[in-house]
Amino acid sequence: MKFRLLKKDRSSLARRGTVTTPHGEIQTPIFMPVGTHAAMKAMTPAQVTEAGAQIILSNTYHLHLRPGEALIEKAGGLHKFMGWDGPILTDSGGFQVFSLPNKRITEEGAHFRHEITGEEVFLDPAKAVAIQEALGSDIIMAFDECIPYPCDKGYAERSTEKTIRWAKQCKDAQTRKDQALFGIVQGSVYEDLRARCAKALVKMDFPGYAIGGVSVGEGLELLKQVVGYTAPHLPEDKPRYLMGVGLPEDILESVERGIDMFDCVIPTRYARSATLFTNRGRIRLTNKNYRRDFYPIDPNCTCYTCQNFTRAYLHHLFSANEVLSAILASIHNVHFYLNMMSEVRYAIEEGRFMEYKTRFLADYLKGK
Repeated sequence: MKFRLLKKDRSSLARRGTVTTPHGEIQTPIFMPVGTHAAMKAMTPAQVTEAGAQIILSNTYHLHLRPGEALIEKAGGLHKFMGWDGPILTDSGGFQVFSLPNKRITEEGAHFRHEITGEEVFLDPAKAVAIQEALGSDIIMAFDECIPYPCDKGYAERSTEKTIRWAKQCKDAQTRKDQALFGIVQGSVYEDLRARCAKALVKMDFPGYAIGGVSVGEGLELLKQVVGYTAPHLPEDKPRYLMGVGLPEDILESVERGIDMFDCVIPTRYARSATLFTNRGRIRLTNKNYRRDFYPIDPNCTCYTCQNFTRAYLHHLFSANEVLSAILASIHNVHFYLNMMSEVRYAIEEGRFMEYKTRFLADYLKGK
């Protein structure tokens, strides 16, 4: 993997770059749609491509449980298995373990129950890397401990030191040279812990760095603070990835602070509950006001859904519980996010990112 920094915004820390992987080049800043189980919910790979996706994310934890990395490897790897020929990033499973009930975290790794069979499963840094190597994704993530919010500093400090030790174990366990292993910066909302973790990971010389442990309930203001005092400790010549952050306002604030990569389930999850993103804010298409509304979801949108269907039609589909409702809504939401990122890249190239951000949020938050 190679990262090229092409342009820096004049009035902020926003960056424009490219990430080159074995399966293609990614233009940054970029949003990565999430296909947790090796599938985008309610979208085919062709529809994801048409929406503008350059890279997608799948999850180590879920694919390990079902169908298992051995089967995926036998099928020719994750790209061939799911019919996606572009870059893929796999999360190590740290966040999923964090969200499980009754898990047990030790110095060695994480113990938890298989969500289907109920048998005990153990995941440690070396195993997380081995699973991702078998999957064959382009970018793989170190195994970390995601710290809950709120959290006392003593626990956060012990957990952060564990994440640093685990990062080293992941690096030592890696055998494939065609995969880029990213380290993950933890430290909760404590500035000194974030700095300590970032500096320790940078010494290990990962090809990219992620900021984890945000979007766990801390809110936008704390998120901005954490990103603001963490990103400056990360190398300028390596990509920076903010994990699990996905509202438009969160993304734009983080781009301003120097972040290159984002992922979140929000576009497709919201779509399935009839919540659609527009330049004038979010709308809920199950609202009775849309029953006779013959405008597109967003009149300025060029996605397949907006070019062919009306709000009234989607209101009908959701009311009738038709599967097509989730498909058309997901196509629109994913396109909205990826089009926003395309506009962000163009604004950085022209040196007017802050102007773009201010105008976008003025319109978007007005209707929120």
